[in-house]
Amino acid sequence: MARDDKSQSYCSSAGKDLGCCAVESVVSIDERGQMVLPKEIREKAHICPGDKLVVITMEKDGKFCCLSLIKAQDFEVMVKNLLSPMLTDLQSKGKS
Repeated sequence: MARDDKSQSYCSSAGKDLGCCAVESVVSIDERGQMVLPKEIREKAHICPGDKLVVITMEKDGKFCCLSLIKAQDFEVMVKNLLSPMLTDLQSKGKS
């Protein structure tokens, strides 16, 4: 799916120094919709064959702007850390 205006960025952070983020490389999508993560990025992120990645998308003003890839095992830990306190609280309220 091609963007209507390639010069327009939908992310509010475009052109700003984010501090935590960097442009590591530019990848292309082949005719089958596949892309290759460069070896240097896979090594830095410790991504190995068979690893699963969670794809997180973001929208701004109703338009798709960003993708994030997170290793599935790391995402699972993040979700557990987020939900665990809430579940503990619900369980303690249910017992009283």
